[in-house]
Amino acid sequence: MSAALAAVILAAGQGTRMKSSLPKVLHPVAGKPMLAHVVATARAAGAAPVVAVVGHGADRVRAAFADTGVHFALQAEQLGTGHALRCAVPALAGFTGELLLLCGDVPLLRAETLAALLQHHRRQGAVVTVLTAEMDDPRGYGRIIRGGDGVERIVEEKDATAQERAVREINTGIYVFAAPRVFTLLAGLTNDNAQGEYYLTDVVAAARTAGERVAALAAACAEETMGINDRVQLAEAGKVMRGRINEGHLRNGVTLLDPLTAYIEPEVTIGADTTIHPGVHLRGRTVVGRDCELEPGVIITDCTLGDRVHVKAGSVLAGSTVGADTDIGPMAHLRPGTVLAGENKIGNFVETKKAAIGKGSKASHLTYLGDAEIGSGVNVGCGTITCNYDGVNKHVTIIEDDVFVGSDVQFVAPVRVGRGSLIGAGSTITKDVPADALAITRAEQKVIEGWVSRKRNKTAKGRPGPKE
Repeated sequence: MSAALAAVILAAGQGTRMKSSLPKVLHPVAGKPMLAHVVATARAAGAAPVVAVVGHGADRVRAAFADTGVHFALQAEQLGTGHALRCAVPALAGFTGELLLLCGDVPLLRAETLAALLQHHRRQGAVVTVLTAEMDDPRGYGRIIRGGDGVERIVEEKDATAQERAVREINTGIYVFAAPRVFTLLAGLTNDNAQGEYYLTDVVAAARTAGERVAALAAACAEETMGINDRVQLAEAGKVMRGRINEGHLRNGVTLLDPLTAYIEPEVTIGADTTIHPGVHLRGRTVVGRDCELEPGVIITDCTLGDRVHVKAGSVLAGSTVGADTDIGPMAHLRPGTVLAGENKIGNFVETKKAAIGKGSKASHLTYLGDAEIGSGVNVGCGTITCNYDGVNKHVTIIEDDVFVGSDVQFVAPVRVGRGSLIGAGSTITKDVPADALAITRAEQKVIEGWVSRKRNKTAKGRPGPKE
């Protein structure tokens, strides 16, 4: 049986170099707050509970992770990393097992790396194991000084000798501790240093002084351990995360015509043989079926698309369900609550909202369908709108199967149009229409022959001549 595993995530920093009112750990990387990536990695490694230590913007961080099962500890004053872990101790009362210490601003860390770190910790029988990284340029980082029996110490650069500064193995700030032993070591920390802070590196020193084993494992990829301190690093992390996501889709049989310009968030699912053009954004929990095509500039958020759906350039979809063999766009807008049964055509400059549209029904261009229930086999002509809002309440338009709607029709809801009926072009429908009926509200055309020429001649006679 595996040992119990908990995780503490340090997320209290202000992030002054971000130059933002948003707490640093809430800045998004590939569409999710960086802290969310760290939480997901901790859970993928098997950690429960997960405790986030918050400080600056604590209320906003708590609100962003409400109902996620994350526990919180408050670090009211930022007095160092050791102090931050101390603040989490009450939330771990009675915990015995292995404790991961993670950083909320290190979102690229993989669960596989944590699994390797935990395995190394167990094999070494260590009380503390630190994740390290080999850096070509280690300037600014604490150095790992190894001895014959594991890690001897972690030395900060400002305190390092010339020989120690030449060491390229650095401290990432990510640890595994044996609990509750680490709580005892924490209790003995002092802040007798120039900064007046409590440091986790002192826990390492205390463990060595007590004759306990301190181990270290170098991450296979140093890039994973990159912390985010400013917008430049935020952009770089986003690029790396998108690269990982896109590589996964490519290997699963999805065609990305330009992977560098496909913006796909982590929880998106895409079926094989789907083609993604440049500039496509897939967000939230979107599911795309097999053999679909998404053209340039398409933005899809929290939607489900069936197989063989073709979304043409510039279309925007949100909170909608699209059945198989449907064509959308170009420049269409499906708003939340839209449900297309399949084999539909939603053409250019068509907007839908809370519209259930049956199989094979079409609205090819310049149309608004809001708060509507539309049956199968319906043709909606150009310029048709459902007038669903009376200034106070929204009302529903119901159009039954096989209705033909001419161009430039207004349905003033609430109204029902019976099966198989025909609505004449230019009509304003304010009353229910029975099945198989023709409904038309059109003024009788009046033609006055010769009117234009008479008007033109009259105007010309009354116009003054040129001035001399």
